[in-house]
Amino acid sequence: MEQKILVGGQAVIEGVMMRVPGAYATAVRKPDGNVEIVRSEFSSLTERVPFLKKPVSRGVIALFESLKIGLYTLQLSADIAIQEEEEKKGKKKSKGQGKFSKIVMIFVALILGLGIFAILPLYLTTELLDIERKAFAFNIVAGLWRILFFLIYLWAISLMRDVQRLFQYHGAEHKVVFTFEAGKNLTVENTREFRTFHPRCGTSFIFIVLLVSIIMFALIDSFIILGFGSITLKLRIIFHLALLPLVAGVGYEFLKLTAKYQNKSIGKWLTMPGLWLQHITTKPPSDDQVEIAITALKAAFGDKFSDYEGKKYIAEAVD
Repeated sequence: MEQKILVGGQAVIEGVMMRVPGAYATAVRKPDGNVEIVRSEFSSLTERVPFLKKPVSRGVIALFESLKIGLYTLQLSADIAIQEEEEKKGKKKSKGQGKFSKIVMIFVALILGLGIFAILPLYLTTELLDIERKAFAFNIVAGLWRILFFLIYLWAISLMRDVQRLFQYHGAEHKVVFTFEAGKNLTVENTREFRTFHPRCGTSFIFIVLLVSIIMFALIDSFIILGFGSITLKLRIIFHLALLPLVAGVGYEFLKLTAKYQNKSIGKWLTMPGLWLQHITTKPPSDDQVEIAITALKAAFGDKFSDYEGKKYIAEAVD
């Protein structure tokens, strides 16, 4: 009988981060070929405050927690991967300077992301078409702009050599998760029978949020028009940005739903767009990249790995 558990991960620079109940671990291959592992215990806010473990709210919290862990492990991997090169060149960077530069980079990336994926689609739809008061038509067009920009962004970064290696580690992460959930021993040989496309991938989540946003923002705009009599571009931007966490929370519930029914027709249909996108965001990994992903997953479980090994699992169902 299949047991329920939720494991997942993220590709990082020259490595993989794996997250399991109660902890996460990052394994990174250093320039000298050795592997550095960093493990951290983690308890979600929803576990400490049960009231927050409600539909939608848990999704908002999960999103911010995942972003925090993702950014931390991505920067950690970058520090590990380049530290030896920096030391060889005799370069030293103060902690204060490094932390400030990270904050600036994150802030700039956030502003650019919001500008391209949130504000620009609204601006183009307003300027090019006269459908401001037609809430659903407006948001379908804006949503299509958003999806188009997302696809162009993925295609553009996929041409970069460093990103191609990142996508290989992404594929390794998926293969190892599939192997673990199938109850097979975590060996490079056993991962070869599994594909690199996983239905619970973050790429699938982003695409689901893009689709959910069309419906959610259409409803939001309808209420604004009903209450104010009209709607301006500025008002749209303010409300859409303010309610992004709500949209993400609803998207998270859809992702949990598709995970619950991933082996049924409806689940396969809902995850299909995200799986198509993974033709861009995942690449076949090398054996040493798969080994890194295996190391990360075992490290995340720590001493308890033997308790979980060799059992079949399905994604944890919606509570």
